[in-house]
Amino acid sequence: MNSSAKASPWWTPSVHADRRPFLIGRNAIQAALRGFFTREDFIEVDTAVLQVSPGNEAHLHAFATEALTTDGQKAPFYLHTSPEFACKKLLAAGEERISCFAHVYRNRERGPLHHPEFTMLEWYRAGESYESLMMDCVRILALATETVKTGKLAYRGAESDPFAGPERISVAEAFERHAGIDLLASVAADGSTDRDHLAAEMKRVGMRVADDDGWADLFSRVLVEKIEPHLGFGRITILDEYPVSGAALARPSARDPRVAERFELYACGVELANGFGELTNAAEQRRRFEIEMAEKARVYGETYPIDEDFLAALSLMPEASGIALGFDRLVMLATGASRIDQVLWAPVAEYGR
Repeated sequence: MNSSAKASPWWTPSVHADRRPFLIGRNAIQAALRGFFTREDFIEVDTAVLQVSPGNEAHLHAFATEALTTDGQKAPFYLHTSPEFACKKLLAAGEERISCFAHVYRNRERGPLHHPEFTMLEWYRAGESYESLMMDCVRILALATETVKTGKLAYRGAESDPFAGPERISVAEAFERHAGIDLLASVAADGSTDRDHLAAEMKRVGMRVADDDGWADLFSRVLVEKIEPHLGFGRITILDEYPVSGAALARPSARDPRVAERFELYACGVELANGFGELTNAAEQRRRFEIEMAEKARVYGETYPIDEDFLAALSLMPEASGIALGFDRLVMLATGASRIDQVLWAPVAEYGR
């Protein structure tokens, strides 16, 4: 077969017939999860896709557009990369338990586990710890596999048992175990980082270091190359307590100011979810956004605006925990699909060819 031959479109009857069992499984899992949240007294909310800011993470890329006023004036907007800002505004408004199935959009992302438009499942618990989200995740993964009668999560020959107790490991413990690196030796009590110390540790264990790598670049390289390949095999893994410099929108830990109440959920080496004990300090959140946008400007030559309404809402937002789960990835692993486009009813058209 000619390797350059173009694959048949997803709407070809034979291709659709192959995909359809995964898609029916997707609908069943979504219905089951909606039932789960209803039983837990959550309100399902729906947020606007168009936002003044798509999010302020340095390495997330948004789709930009513009709105026209009735007199033809232009205003910049973005397709959101997450419903997070809007959901937290709803917490500020007084909601206490909310869930949201949101179509979200991320540019520069396409592959077996990535799609430019995908579904994010987010949920938030006001007045509850982020450990409650970990328990939610365990129940949700088990429910998904029960619903499609596979009883396991699987990807590329690897399996994970959602009914086995999860492994919970801190990022620092994972660095020591899988890379032989003392990560927190490069993090000060005030959260500042020592790039040179981490670089020296990486060189000691034979890892590549570039002259222009910052601490965050080095951290990500160890995580991707040495840590993630060991997570979620046999049972799911909860990777907990990220360094506070990578806290995003999570609050610092009361146990250790060098780390944050942030965890990520893995199964079969695949990241499924990212949860926080939510930060409600607007000044600190602004500082983090500004750092992220400075890094984005350095690397990509662009920035995104900061949502001032979001920062204002933080003053009213209660203590809460929140999480974003890649719904399509969950469906993939529960049904045994090998690519994300197999579990999307109508994938985005191919581009860039």
